[in-house]
Amino acid sequence: MAAIDLNSDLGESFGVWKLGDDEAMLEVVTSANVACGFHAGDAAGILHTLRRAAERGVAVGAHVAYPDLAGFGRRYMDVASVDLQADVIYQIGALKGLAAAAGTAVRYVKPHGALYNTIAHDERQARDVIAAIRAVDASLPLVGLAGSPLLEWARHSGLRTVAEAFADRAYRPDGSLVSRREKGAMLHDAEEVAARMLRLATEGVVTAIDGSTVRITAASICVHGDSPGAVAMARQVRNLFERSGVAVMPFVDAGAPR
Repeated sequence: MAAIDLNSDLGESFGVWKLGDDEAMLEVVTSANVACGFHAGDAAGILHTLRRAAERGVAVGAHVAYPDLAGFGRRYMDVASVDLQADVIYQIGALKGLAAAAGTAVRYVKPHGALYNTIAHDERQARDVIAAIRAVDASLPLVGLAGSPLLEWARHSGLRTVAEAFADRAYRPDGSLVSRREKGAMLHDAEEVAARMLRLATEGVVTAIDGSTVRITAASICVHGDSPGAVAMARQVRNLFERSGVAVMPFVDAGAPR
């Protein structure tokens, strides 16, 4: 029987600005990428999300990002290595403290937004993030884009890695994500998305934006928590998986990450 993790980006509300429905999403996903305050999230809101994740047995990961609240962490930043490493160390450390207070623990690291996309191919920034994780806790797996050089660099540095696919994003023929600035980058049809992800989980392929077939091996699938209809989409994916005999569980509980 195939097994897959379903994750979402949570803890991203800030003060009076509410983003996503963490309560509902935590009823569906098996892993929660929790904001660490640099791209989104305030301390009280993050702590609340961590407590709810602990209550539901959802695995928690540090969703580290560039220091970019105004841009929601989706703007590229040419950060010096000394600063990027310190920023990532700071974020993981902060979330570890909040998680301990919430009765849970940080079990992996997943970069967010522009940082995620940059380190998939930028070796200098990738190695900075890898070094930061190793400095804090070398046992934490790093979640990254399936098929990207990042995963190989991280493995060679001694980190465990988890290849990730995206339910609500379109793919290019080379396996990279279509830029959010381009038409068709985001997918919104829950049934279509669920069918795509079932094929990925069982056959290891996904249809690219040009209609070609791309081979992708992933241990975790992300549904962005801030996308319109995100909860309904996540439910549709999970329901189809379970009806089709695909086990949905945290990758941290499913053996060695891929």
